[in-house]
Amino acid sequence: MTSLFSLAIWVLMYTLDPYAPDYQDRLKSPGVMVWPDTYGEEVIEITYNTSEKASWMKMSNCLHNFLKPYNDTKQHDCNNYNCTKGKYFIQNTFSAPHHTKWACPFTQSMLGACSGIEDPAFGYNCSMPCVIIKMNRVIDFLPSNRTGVPPYVNCTILEGQENVAKIEYFPEGGIMDLSYFPYYGILAQPSYINPLVAVKFSLVGQKCAKIQCRVVSNKISYENFHDPYEGKVIFYLKALK
Repeated sequence: MTSLFSLAIWVLMYTLDPYAPDYQDRLKSPGVMVWPDTYGEEVIEITYNTSEKASWMKMSNCLHNFLKPYNDTKQHDCNNYNCTKGKYFIQNTFSAPHHTKWACPFTQSMLGACSGIEDPAFGYNCSMPCVIIKMNRVIDFLPSNRTGVPPYVNCTILEGQENVAKIEYFPEGGIMDLSYFPYYGILAQPSYINPLVAVKFSLVGQKCAKIQCRVVSNKISYENFHDPYEGKVIFYLKALK
């Protein structure tokens, strides 16, 4: 009996695909997160003081640490495949080194004025702070049924509209290019890195607002009452003097 049991376990393990997740009850729609990651128990509050260096540096240091894997040199070294922009990167074979699949580079400089390269403070030493939006990975997920239409980030002011004079997106249009999809998993794509969108807010008046940033696409839902981070993230942004 012991031998039969061992044989059954061996056959089961032999037939499992190491590149497929053990559990298939994954979310159909990805969650969305914001950086600096000042997550509280119930709400996200990004509050800083422009007059206190320690306060605004806490925010900028958080973004610098988060962006370390996106360093331009590091990305060009580990993800040097010349991806075709504007279309899904479907890979039916493991043609990358070590029996893996290619991953497209996403570099820090692609975040423009919010990259931390030209402005290491990310705007937190004044009233023009940057936040970074990241959509979580879902294996084999394609964000749109329509070829050539990429998901994009759209931020709306839920409270304090009069306190936000301008919103800018980086890359332009807040687009997450289709070439970063689908994601095949950590074993298949060990060098994969999430595409990002940075958003710069010009705060005026009372310099505080409640903001919702949503990843817009026809296969990304955002009205799940039980999961407030599905397809969107809501946070408070406030600059003190």
